[in-house]
Amino acid sequence: MIALTIQENRLMLGDAPIRLISGAIHYFRVVPEYWEDRLLKLKACGFNTVETYVPWNFHEPHEGQFQFDGMADLERFIRIAGDLDLHVIVRPSPYICAEWEFGGLPAWLLADPGMRLRCYYKPFLDKVDAYYDELIPRLVPLLSTNGGPVIAMQIENEYGSYGNDKAYLNHLKEALIKRGVDVLLFTSDGPEDFMLQGGMVKGVWETVNFGSRSPEAFRKLDEYQPNRPFMCMEYWNGWFDHWHETHHTRPADDVAKVLDEMLAEGASVNFYMFHGGTNFGFWSGANYFDTYEPTITSYDYDVPIGESGDITGKFYAVREVIGKYTELPPLELPEPITRRSYGKVSMERAAKLFDSLGALSTPVRSACPEPMELLGQNNGFIVYSTRISGPRTEMKLNIQEVRDRAMVFVDGAYQGVIERWNPASEVKFAIPKEGVALTLLVENMGRVNYGPYLKDPKGITEGVRFGQQFLYDWTIHSLPLEDLSGLTYNNSSIVAANEPTFFRGQFQVDEPADTFLNVEGWKKGVAYINGFNLGRYWEVGPQGTLYIPGPLLKRGSNELVLFELHGCDAPEVLLQDFPILQRYAAK
Repeated sequence: MIALTIQENRLMLGDAPIRLISGAIHYFRVVPEYWEDRLLKLKACGFNTVETYVPWNFHEPHEGQFQFDGMADLERFIRIAGDLDLHVIVRPSPYICAEWEFGGLPAWLLADPGMRLRCYYKPFLDKVDAYYDELIPRLVPLLSTNGGPVIAMQIENEYGSYGNDKAYLNHLKEALIKRGVDVLLFTSDGPEDFMLQGGMVKGVWETVNFGSRSPEAFRKLDEYQPNRPFMCMEYWNGWFDHWHETHHTRPADDVAKVLDEMLAEGASVNFYMFHGGTNFGFWSGANYFDTYEPTITSYDYDVPIGESGDITGKFYAVREVIGKYTELPPLELPEPITRRSYGKVSMERAAKLFDSLGALSTPVRSACPEPMELLGQNNGFIVYSTRISGPRTEMKLNIQEVRDRAMVFVDGAYQGVIERWNPASEVKFAIPKEGVALTLLVENMGRVNYGPYLKDPKGITEGVRFGQQFLYDWTIHSLPLEDLSGLTYNNSSIVAANEPTFFRGQFQVDEPADTFLNVEGWKKGVAYINGFNLGRYWEVGPQGTLYIPGPLLKRGSNELVLFELHGCDAPEVLLQDFPILQRYAAK
């Protein structure tokens, strides 16, 4: 039995002092075939520990239905790390933030409009406990006290930034302990008074999260937790991107300088991130401060290992600093992962969305346009249809409240788009005597993952008004778009602009390798490779390519599908051997 413990201001692993030099790698953002590659690179950089969040919604996408295989095989990821002689820090709290959909909370929680989140509210805690009953027994055999590599676990994540419910935090602490977790427990918060006051738990080690000004951060921590070891649990050595922004970068020498400051103080550190990976599918979250800001598909984060596993300048700068404080073996890296350009792919077949609704969804009749969660839908798109009588003069269509982007069609003709973050986006139209059919295609761009607006139901959350009058009697089609096998494709040359359409192309592969889908000329949509959802693309940038890991390809024929909302310059795409993370200037 080996345990990580605290003796005054030192961390001890067994009888020996230890400094944790850790890096975050999220198994759920990396295909399993590449877990070992990324972990080997972490170790080669001089790190002795890997840290990962555990997203509740990834493992329990529907209540009572758990998944722990494929990209969700947390146990396998931990065992691989242990086989490489890496320690593991696990952060399994119900909420993780992480720029991940709903901060890791499952969308089905919002099927109860009265649900209270992240507090001592029994209906919420009952759901957490049911999840922990499945999750924690999988982790207990992997604890260091049972011979495994897991040395520490987090109770909740940056809770002081959100609330101050100590009864809730203690419930989570006891939930771990009574299920057999006997490794070091910790919390992590920003180094500010209200954050530390709200997030700390009596008898639990507190760590701090920051990207700079480490002496100031550690002095503040020392005020609240004197004579205990310092650790930056999230060293933000890069940053994430929203749509419409430029790609964030940070100089390697600045990252190295702050790391040097921390290590000189004797502190431990966890890089957030060491390798970011990708928000595949619909898993990217969003921020909401002054306005709603959805996160892009790439989670490159500008860190030591790039999105597709490439070694960046930060890797060498960080390794050099670590070498000042510990003896490093000669640099040994795994073989580079092959990249290939497969050239142009003709997207010659098409299936129009509105002609395909019957193959994708079973309609539901409802007086009101209900949000996704009340229909059992987590992600994707949703279509609302009704009729408006006429005649009526031109009036504004009001959606209360669109979550997050609605394309508006009147008698099948595109009228415009209404966007949650854009008050200037509005649609007006008149209605002839015979009335019209109104159709709204609403896209869920990702639930808020941080801050006071976590409770973020999707679709249309209250109602639709034409002018001042609420509209009733709706037909609703849920479109999670998890299975496209029922689509029937025709010639793509007959597709009009702003006509939501699935475009399909095929290409041959002799040897599968990493490649990048260049979507230049396409406006906005979602891409699939061999049925796997690669994520969203959007001409507003910053990213101009989607990463396709080689294990998603197969020898022979491969299928590429783009669900395009607004049309394309030409029905073809390019598969190239390099990424484009910054294509457009911020608007």
